[in-house]
Amino acid sequence: MSSPSTTMNPPVQLSLPRTPPGPAPGCGVCAALAKQRTAAYGNGDLSAVSDCNVELAAHPKKHPEVQ
Repeated sequence: MSSPSTTMNPPVQLSLPRTPPGPAPGCGVCAALAKQRTAAYGNGDLSAVSDCNVELAAHPKKHPEVQ
């Protein structure tokens, strides 16, 4: 019969959080999303913060003149 392993697994390596996306200059939609994100963060609604980050990251693709 084999004896069970008594050693610990190696530590998990985590990366640093990504920098949140910024609004595209001159875009009202991006500015509104950034404002919503700030309000959500102030209210402690981190799910809404994440949702705004996803929308901000995807939105500049809708106005290709801003890259």
